[in-house]
Amino acid sequence: MWRFPSNYQRVVMSTARRLSSHTSVAPLTSCNPLSSSNIVGGNTTGVSGPCRRYVSSSVNRSNNHHAAYAPTATTTLKNTNRYKSTAIIPPEEEPAMGESLDESGYLGMILNAKVYDAAIETELQHAKSMSLLLNNTVYLKREDTQPVFSFKIRGAYNKMASLSEEALACGVVACSAGNHAQGVALSARMLGCRAVICMPLATPSIKVNAVRAHGGDTVEVRLFGNNYDEAAAEAKRLMKEENLSMIHPFDDPEVIAGQGTIALEILKKCVSHPVDAIFVCCGGGGMLAGIAAYVKQVRPSVKVYGVEASDAAGMTASLAAGKVVTLPSVGLFADGAAVRTIGSETFRVCEKYVDGMVTVDTDQLCNAIKLAYNDARVILEPAGALAVAGLKKFTEENNITGRTFVAITSGANMDFNRLRVVSERADDSERTVQITIPETPGSFRLMYSKIWPRNVTEFSYRYECGQEANVFLSFQPLPNVEGDYEQVIQSLESENFPCNDLSHNELAKTHIRHLAGGRSGATHERLFRFHFPESPGALQRFLDSLNMKWNISLFHYRNYGDDFGRCLVGIQQNHGMKCEGMNQ
Repeated sequence: MWRFPSNYQRVVMSTARRLSSHTSVAPLTSCNPLSSSNIVGGNTTGVSGPCRRYVSSSVNRSNNHHAAYAPTATTTLKNTNRYKSTAIIPPEEEPAMGESLDESGYLGMILNAKVYDAAIETELQHAKSMSLLLNNTVYLKREDTQPVFSFKIRGAYNKMASLSEEALACGVVACSAGNHAQGVALSARMLGCRAVICMPLATPSIKVNAVRAHGGDTVEVRLFGNNYDEAAAEAKRLMKEENLSMIHPFDDPEVIAGQGTIALEILKKCVSHPVDAIFVCCGGGGMLAGIAAYVKQVRPSVKVYGVEASDAAGMTASLAAGKVVTLPSVGLFADGAAVRTIGSETFRVCEKYVDGMVTVDTDQLCNAIKLAYNDARVILEPAGALAVAGLKKFTEENNITGRTFVAITSGANMDFNRLRVVSERADDSERTVQITIPETPGSFRLMYSKIWPRNVTEFSYRYECGQEANVFLSFQPLPNVEGDYEQVIQSLESENFPCNDLSHNELAKTHIRHLAGGRSGATHERLFRFHFPESPGALQRFLDSLNMKWNISLFHYRNYGDDFGRCLVGIQQNHGMKCEGMNQ
């Protein structure tokens, strides 16, 4: 079992004793904000009650050196009474699930957490490529290397190991369609207790099989219901009828404390050099609450930011409202963090400690998966890359450089079927435009000449009428030329080729790009499929080889990273002429 170095434990416990020896600590005057578009409290119009207090009071948990990179947008503001002290609660007096803990109580629980029989102390890896890209020092806390490939084993084992022998003998129940289920299954096998895990009927077989593999004969998987809520209702029924102990995925003090050991390891590794902020994935809020509770007791100058998917931002909405909010629906791309209702205890802790929330979209998540792969050679699941995506967005939007940040890579249980989507959306350097050109010979070549030598990744067109043509095109601006994309658009529009930027149009990127085709009024049309070795300039050479006396009625090309490029081309064959020379 891993143990604290004695000197580090003495320092932490000394901090806890100092906190408990004072009734309060006077709040200071400022804190680092997030931009108003990404944070709780960014818009205070019409806000009243607890939310108004939340967004209008401030506390400084940083020193002067943090103020140097403070963004100038609306301030993220916190409760000023966060340092009221109480004595550390001994393990035998820890509150049961649903009860609230004071500040020092969580510190004591994290220091005494029983996680290292099942979990490992993961590496704090320097992300060299990401650091160069963002001009900051970036570390990845590799929770994806845990035995179940996610951080969930910490909280699950800590909760189950704290149960009495009688409770373990009766067994446990949990509801999850992913990482928490695997953590409970492995913990049950290690503790030798029965576990019933309820999973929705639509759960992918790879996840069901992983739960069974981790749990062995001690685990019973019950597939029930069409969604998580129905499976959770079944788990609650089993808890009451069979006297099983519920292992909640996030809203439990023991689970929160187990996840909080991640912060313990980060700060232990960073004693000799400062950390400016830690970015944490947030679904139900268990890991975010545990990390924030520990960091703000041991090293309060370190900022803690939660990161959520923009279509599943339950914690962001709840903090803005000043109460737990149930979302009407959630997106499922980051399914490991897709929670409609966050926990009441996680909300209470996050409201006290967390410095702000960042939300990211699908494209930013896919790009984060790619960035993490470049540094760690691991394919994170979407929820596991949330912290990386949030870190990148936060530093870029606030123009922060020269600082040290930690992002927690929280899971790598990637559904293989999602890789196609990730690959398609991961390149944040790709820009997508709709270009209108006249239906005249030579327009294609002239349009392409304005984009060359930039790499064209997609090119779709279908003849509609004899007046003008609409082209769907994606390309990568030159990386080392400032304003290169704008220069391309200006060059195209100077030739009377109107452009419409679709780079952030979800409808266009999901559907419209596949609809540039179909039946048209083109007469005497013949279709040809071309293969050519994929290399820089290959598409340019292909276009140059086409005889421009032929009218192109359809063109479709997409670079999928294959060794051969493939084009589907429609040629209008004039009456009495043949499309000769196509194979030359």
